Amino acid sequence: MNSTTQDPYERIRAICVALPEVTERDSHGEATWFVGKRVFVTSADRHHDDRRAVWIAASDGVQESLVELAPDRFFRPPYVGSRGWLGVYLDVPVDWDELAAQIVDAYRLIAPRGLAALV
Repeated sequence: MNSTTQDPYERIRAICVALPEVTERDSHGEATWFVGKRVFVTSADRHHDDRRAVWIAASDGVQESLVELAPDRFFRPPYVGSRGWLGVYLDVPVDWDELAAQIVDAYRLIAPRGLAALV
């Protein structure tokens, strides 16, 4: 399977597990990636609607600016959106380099300083 037909969650999994000390387990029926006991990325495969998406921890202001800039690609996810998390739709064309950078930023935001400094 090439990168254009690969399941988006497999691509996200590969990005996440390449980071130091990341584990994956289901949370609320969805694949979720942790560093220690803290979540930094979670899948949302038609969990709250009929869309495929991923929710990513984000720094202050990122969610608001990206949702305003491209509401067809980004959204405020339920539950964690009030804490600034960013929702990224996966059923539209995805900029995989941008998404990988957002995942790494989420990791750095959530990981202990020593681990964050490794990436």
